[in-house]
Amino acid sequence: MYFSKPQRSLINKVFSQAEGLVGGYYRMSQKQMKAHSYDVKTLASLEKHEVSENAFAHLCRYEKAGPEGGSTGAEFYRICLQDNRILDAVERGTPFIQFPPLMTYIAVHELIHVVRFSSGDTDFDLSLEEREVEEDKVHRITRNVLGGISLPGFGLVLECFSNRYKIN
Repeated sequence: MYFSKPQRSLINKVFSQAEGLVGGYYRMSQKQMKAHSYDVKTLASLEKHEVSENAFAHLCRYEKAGPEGGSTGAEFYRICLQDNRILDAVERGTPFIQFPPLMTYIAVHELIHVVRFSSGDTDFDLSLEEREVEEDKVHRITRNVLGGISLPGFGLVLECFSNRYKIN
């Protein structure tokens, strides 16, 4: 299963809004937020090593190439959306879990990871135990960022990502 053209269009809009929300949480200007280098790819565009059966999305870290093909030493992150996992959750959760609020949660969550990794708040290469602690921390921050949003079906998505439930 792959995202439809309207869903991909919505994803672009959601990530743009998520940048504003995450930037606001961290008190960053739009320029500061844009300095955190990332791109977003959907399943149809992912390399084999970017596909995961364990998450709605995950990050890969890469080094930017220089003009001569060598490394610049600068990093960027790729948010790898797993269309099939996201669409399956929406299908199984219909009518309660809807695509826009779930995508908003995922976008904010992944952008928080990008900010935390690229600003040095946490290390990208964590042990499994440290990764679980970091993931819980990012879920808490995500709920804080999104706590005041009024979007139909959004409360249920937040509840699903609470400590009591896991929809992934």
